[in-house]
Amino acid sequence: MVYVADDKRYEMMTYRRCGKSGLKLPAISLGLWHNFGGIDKYENGRAMVRRAFDLGITHFDLANNYGPPAGSAEETFGRILRDDFMPYRDEMIISTKAGYYMWPGPYGEWGSKKYLVSSLDQSLTRMGLDYVDIYYHHRPDPDTPLEETMAALDLLVRQGKALYVGISNYSPEMALEASRILKSLGTPCLIHQPQYSMMARQPEQGLLQILEEEGIGSIAFSPLNKGILTDRYLNGITPDSRAAGPSVFLNQGEITEEVIAKVSRLNDMAAKRGQKLSQMALAWTLRGGKVTSALIGVSKVSQIEDAAAAINNLSFTDEELAQIDRILA
Repeated sequence: MVYVADDKRYEMMTYRRCGKSGLKLPAISLGLWHNFGGIDKYENGRAMVRRAFDLGITHFDLANNYGPPAGSAEETFGRILRDDFMPYRDEMIISTKAGYYMWPGPYGEWGSKKYLVSSLDQSLTRMGLDYVDIYYHHRPDPDTPLEETMAALDLLVRQGKALYVGISNYSPEMALEASRILKSLGTPCLIHQPQYSMMARQPEQGLLQILEEEGIGSIAFSPLNKGILTDRYLNGITPDSRAAGPSVFLNQGEITEEVIAKVSRLNDMAAKRGQKLSQMALAWTLRGGKVTSALIGVSKVSQIEDAAAAINNLSFTDEELAQIDRILA
């Protein structure tokens, strides 16, 4: 059947301005790190992207190495675009990244101009696009001068292959330096993508303040802390869970009795707020407006529906925030 988007999709989502730019992002964005690779069922991925868009989720986040195998998530997304979304391309924010290992030899990872330009060309081919909306440097390169990496991002914008650029996994100090280099080149840094959740608060140690001062937006990846901040593990590790398999993302050693005890108390809090734990965790990440968007990873349509519903209650009392801090202290 020909896909037709829900007419009411923009009534179902909140949109936030990304830093000091003119671009708005949905409060919830969909990441394609897992479950969209060549080993996964195409129709499941297709159904998840369709449902996300119907709920007003317009931002789809990829990277050159997402899969597995590497590159296959972009290929899957390109197929979904061709099948369903070409009429809606101008309503979508599509981002990709480069920085991690992608191909053998000295030009297949990190942050050289050679790698970043070649990688984006490959990503555009895999997705069947002329440009991406956001192109990120995925991780800092300890050996390539930051000026070269940022100049490559600026070049790709000037070539029309990306509308905006961003950075990911940068320390506060490096983010500030990158921002100042990009400003001097005339291509401001749009966004930073750090890991951030109730259980991973490193961005509070200076990064969020720098982003605010520099006018840079932020999108938090792993806001559910690898799925720990859900009700998934309250009764132990189930055979179909991510922690049960050979995952580089989450291992059983992270699901300790102490962690489960804390998660159980947070789950009770969420219930009193009329939310699932996952929804409260997303709301916490988005609280106060310092984070532009929370980036979710999903394996089924119902998880997207749960996440989108988190925007129905984004406020916290001071006591609730203090209680969360006490639980996780």
